[in-house]
Amino acid sequence: MQGSICAGDFQGTHVLRFHGDVRVGQCASLDAYCDRMVQDPAFHAVVVDLQSTENLDSTTLGCLARLSIRVKKLNQRVPTLICDSDNLHRVLSSMGFQDVFMIVDRAAYDALSLPALPKGIELPAGTDLAMESTRARVIAAHKQLMTMNERNAETFKDLVAALEQEDCEQQAGERADVSKAEV
Repeated sequence: MQGSICAGDFQGTHVLRFHGDVRVGQCASLDAYCDRMVQDPAFHAVVVDLQSTENLDSTTLGCLARLSIRVKKLNQRVPTLICDSDNLHRVLSSMGFQDVFMIVDRAAYDALSLPALPKGIELPAGTDLAMESTRARVIAAHKQLMTMNERNAETFKDLVAALEQEDCEQQAGERADVSKAEV
């Protein structure tokens, strides 16, 4: 199932609800929403709901890690992440997410007497498909994952190096094209 992200808030508590197979195509909208969210003067918490999620790609995981670190700097608390899937929980644990989120299942969330989760609106997918910005987002997300633990650093170092090399080559090619045009 193609993925989507819905977002909403209620009295400063924001909810990001992921559905299906969420991939890099949704990350531009996710990043834009998160930027607005943490700048909202009423913001005080965020809950990430993965109950309807089948899969998260590594770029999406990196965006979530970056969000958590920003939220912790802002209010000295890690966000809550609701996950009932054993498979997703294994992925999150292997990536070190237990250090940057309070991971709970739905029953535990309900037992905490936290606010009801608002319905929210669906964030648009694919609003920023320019190759340069997508590559930059993928690099930034994977660098964030690399900072979380040594296993992630080893897993993603070759990918990040290859993408950075590709980025340098593209920039060099663009400079050469500009120089030719000036002649």
